[in-house]
Amino acid sequence: MKYNRLTTLINYLEFLNSKRTSHFQEFKKNEEFKRLMQAEKIKTFFQPIVSLDKEETVGFEILNRPQSTALFPTTEKFYDYVGQSDNVFIVEGFLRNLSLERYAEQLDQTQGHNKRLIFLNIQPQVLADPAYRSGKTLEILSKYNLSPNQIVLELTEKEAVIDYNQFEKIIENYRKQGFRIAVDDAGTGYNSLKTLVYLKPEFIKIDKSLIRNISDQPEQQHLVELLLEFALQSKTEVIAEGIETLSELRYLQNLGIQMGQGYALGKPTPILSSGYFPLTKFPIVSPSNHIYGAK
Repeated sequence: MKYNRLTTLINYLEFLNSKRTSHFQEFKKNEEFKRLMQAEKIKTFFQPIVSLDKEETVGFEILNRPQSTALFPTTEKFYDYVGQSDNVFIVEGFLRNLSLERYAEQLDQTQGHNKRLIFLNIQPQVLADPAYRSGKTLEILSKYNLSPNQIVLELTEKEAVIDYNQFEKIIENYRKQGFRIAVDDAGTGYNSLKTLVYLKPEFIKIDKSLIRNISDQPEQQHLVELLLEFALQSKTEVIAEGIETLSELRYLQNLGIQMGQGYALGKPTPILSSGYFPLTKFPIVSPSNHIYGAK
């Protein structure tokens, strides 16, 4: 009997100690997160999105990369933490404002980009937040002389949509204001395919895993062809992500993919750049060292 009680006590103390350790780790991450939520600790990059038939830049995806730290050594680790915390809405609002501010700053120094599309990554649950729908984004756009018609809200799959019928109504509210919708990483999971059916986005971004070496992969070719067929029937434009080689680019052009994004067309840079077209100046592409969200 004494042995059983002692064993129970020891197990209980070990349990408390493990909880204390995990809570302290979470506390340290939260403190580090708060230190990183400052503009000077976030670097902003712009990656061109290119029309594959016209061979010109039609827009930019804005990417934000926090400073690397011991607890968040990679950008992916940081955003994974954010997605599992109660800080999603705070971070999304902060990065939305920072993205538009820095894009507007670039317009003051660069000619010819003021009417191009701006792709902003956003998690689906944020769009359902009343604070995000209150018109604050429209105020920010007006401040920087940007139009809602330029803004493409790019839905990521950090958190899946739960109620599609309700979310469809929310999306329509944004469309009425002039915003457009893109579904990111299409073809990689059930949720992204279901989102395509329900939301009928203006843009489908095909995940880079389906684009890699596509000219030599019949299975990938078939899946991309199916997505393109769906897009054409639903009057949706397709953007191929992660284009890194000339053979990938040529295959996608011949297939009829409208737009592309990737290191072969333009890397993420802190200044607005129109990529590598014309094709006579096609670059030699080194293996990717992807920045968060770089496509």
